[in-house]
Amino acid sequence: MTALPYILLAGLFLPLFPLSMGFNWLLGRCRHLLLRALLLLLWPQAGVLLIGYLEVPLPGWVVPLALASSLLYAFRALALRDLGEWSGFLATSSWALLWIPLHGGSPVPVVQLFALGFSVPLLLLAFLGAGLERRFGAACAGLYGGLAVSIPRFSTILVFVVLAIIATPLFPAFFIMIATIVQAMSAMPSLAGGVAGVWLLWSWSGARLLQGLVTGTPGEPSPPDLDAGVTWGYSLILLLLMLAGIYAMGGMA
Repeated sequence: MTALPYILLAGLFLPLFPLSMGFNWLLGRCRHLLLRALLLLLWPQAGVLLIGYLEVPLPGWVVPLALASSLLYAFRALALRDLGEWSGFLATSSWALLWIPLHGGSPVPVVQLFALGFSVPLLLLAFLGAGLERRFGAACAGLYGGLAVSIPRFSTILVFVVLAIIATPLFPAFFIMIATIVQAMSAMPSLAGGVAGVWLLWSWSGARLLQGLVTGTPGEPSPPDLDAGVTWGYSLILLLLMLAGIYAMGGMA
């Protein structure tokens, strides 16, 4: 039996346009926080495992389509202000890039770790977005601002989580992107430029999102900030992500 149906099925979990619309439709209608968290964590793992199960070479058309899908959602994220929608589009954009190491022959367990490195910061953002909804009724940039003044602990964690999502140095996604660019160059130099373009769009959209939330004049009255225990919990997870990134850097040296 041809592997094409299985590759298309994997395209639901490692989003290939237009199959990528399935994940974003599902995430947009999933209102339960824990279900959203599980979706962000487990969805790409299913795709990686499915490709590993096939044990057949991936067709050449997969990588250009995956890169085009990633670029599309990275570009569309520029216009988004809702944290839930933004995280969904960044998830789609980042998971689509996993086709490149899979096509390049990276072991399935390594690509599973790549997927985890992309997913964990998105998971943290889902919980932060739920916190904003409890405080303001919506998690949308531009409706309110000045979080750096009104809830400084929350805004600090938010900034670091977004930095982790957009692949800032020392976070795992940074080294995943470096590895992806290297593998793309071995296949076709122009693909590496496309991956770099995705990365640039992530940084641009992340900066726009934070500008609409963290800066500006805070409203009155100020909402409650994160308590010390929750702040330390987020900080510990971010520290572990940084340590994982440093470990990955040692493995790439």
